[in-house]
Amino acid sequence: MHGLINRAIQSFVCDTYGRARWRDVTRKADLEFTEFEAMLQYDDALTEAVLTASEQVLGVPRETVLEDIGTYLVSHPNVEALRRLLRFGGETFVEFLHSLDELPDRARLAVDDLHLPQMELQEHSYSCFSLVCTYPKPGFGHVMMGVLRTLADDYGALVFLEYREQNPGRGAEIVDVTLFESAFAEGRSFELGAAAG
Repeated sequence: MHGLINRAIQSFVCDTYGRARWRDVTRKADLEFTEFEAMLQYDDALTEAVLTASEQVLGVPRETVLEDIGTYLVSHPNVEALRRLLRFGGETFVEFLHSLDELPDRARLAVDDLHLPQMELQEHSYSCFSLVCTYPKPGFGHVMMGVLRTLADDYGALVFLEYREQNPGRGAEIVDVTLFESAFAEGRSFELGAAAG
């Protein structure tokens, strides 16, 4: 697993629960270190051990850990750059949804050995969509639940999200998105250019 993904788990635990809880996670996972290097590759079993240890130390199910990581990635000030990158996908929540098909390729432009799950948006009507995430390891659909829920709020859209697996255990996950109102509330401000300073 790419170090950026492991580093995201580490940053989530540290920023949300504190470094002491992260040290508890690393001990529980039998890691011989406490810091992931963002640009290294790690064995998938190590990532699995860290997620299992996070469940146990934080006392929440894995699905909740993963969804909270998705929320963290687009809402915490320490990872504002990712929110900005995703917001370049469109001026509305629906435009953003349509940009997700291209996200794995855009990520590889920035980090050529980072392989995100393939994503395909299926549009059933003007207000009903399904995001299909395909990856050998399950869980990314839950991360996307957190991302989508937070960015819907960011855009001011009122949505209902539902997670389901397709071919359970074979890496295909689906997030159904029902858009009730695209301008339900005032979204967070977003400017294309970052402020200089």
